[in-house]
Amino acid sequence: MRFRKLHLVKDAGVKFTGTKDYVASDDLAIAVNAAIALERPLLVKGEPGTGKTELARQVASAMGMEIIEWHVKSTTRAQQGLYEYDAVSRLRDSQLGEDRVGDIAAYIRRGKLWEAFEAPERVVLLIDEVDKADIEFPNDLLQELDRMEFHVYETGEMVRARNRPVVIITSNNEKELPDAFLRRCFFHYIRFPEVETLKAIVDVHFPGIKDRLLTTALTQFYELRDTPGLKKKPSTSEVLDWLKLILAQDLTPEDLRRDGTDALPKLHGALLKNEQDVALFERLAFMARGRS
Repeated sequence: MRFRKLHLVKDAGVKFTGTKDYVASDDLAIAVNAAIALERPLLVKGEPGTGKTELARQVASAMGMEIIEWHVKSTTRAQQGLYEYDAVSRLRDSQLGEDRVGDIAAYIRRGKLWEAFEAPERVVLLIDEVDKADIEFPNDLLQELDRMEFHVYETGEMVRARNRPVVIITSNNEKELPDAFLRRCFFHYIRFPEVETLKAIVDVHFPGIKDRLLTTALTQFYELRDTPGLKKKPSTSEVLDWLKLILAQDLTPEDLRRDGTDALPKLHGALLKNEQDVALFERLAFMARGRS
């Protein structure tokens, strides 16, 4: 797979250029460019730790835009992205005789979409991990993301985007998203990087790492990822953590080598994140000892 550094420029329209801090495959670069040209949200799926959230931050940095981040939780409602009306505080103030009780707008708390719509300059709006919320969450945002406007019922105000934000939506693919929502997005799946792309990513974080050490480490890493029965495959962020520890402890390629009776890699706690996967490699080592 060919790759390039991600960067964007402004000319007649917004075009792709690059930054020195984020390595993107050609197809990811094309996807970002196409979503901006179409003025549609970019829906980015992929394994956790493959750089989906960081993509939005790097796009904002490259374009010289602010980023507004909306991190979705299981309890998040779509309405919170627009605004919330604090009726309880208004009732309390009315009982206390507060002067501001007649100003309904004083009890409206703006959400992330409102912030993006009202921003004086074009911004990047990140809606992170949309699949964590209820299945109706994406559908409830269809009109607002499509028309770039919404109505505030309590005040009668119509909020319209001053500048259409660049919308990037991430998903860990934990649940299916509604078809109506998908139709309004430009979709891209970030595949786990191939060896050459991963080497370029490592070079961004650890320039000058010795080639033999990196080759030995990445060979072990891909062997681990490809182990049948692994419950959670380690991600890009985890291999970067692992390499950071290897460099901090000044390990050599010889230190990393394993024999058949020691299936677990050195410092495996950076790569394996649950007891089932550790037990899997312990069983593999036991089987290897039995055959020797």
